[in-house]
Amino acid sequence: MAKSVRVKISKSPENILNLAKMVAEKNMLQGPASPLNSLNWNSQMPNIDRAIEFHKQAKEYQRMAEQAHEQRDNLIKPLDDLLKQSRDLLKAVYRHEPKKLGEFGYTVNDTV
Repeated sequence: MAKSVRVKISKSPENILNLAKMVAEKNMLQGPASPLNSLNWNSQMPNIDRAIEFHKQAKEYQRMAEQAHEQRDNLIKPLDDLLKQSRDLLKAVYRHEPKKLGEFGYTVNDTV
């Protein structure tokens, strides 16, 4: 009885693109002798190359987004502290009129 062999294909876009490129290149190298000729791999080479370029671009955008979030967060921290200090000071100044904080843009919830 023959042993069953499983060949898994990754779900990772990067792995899919790398495998597609290797299969297409092997098919092209084998030329007319390739068992994959009926699947038209040769027509997919431009799409594989474009997809790889888009993948690289997406990775770069992801890196840039992470960098931008980090820079934003570094600037937000002191603003958050300043907002808390301002809120506390305004609550002390307007302790009998807490809704006045709304005039500064704070959301005032005076329900019990």
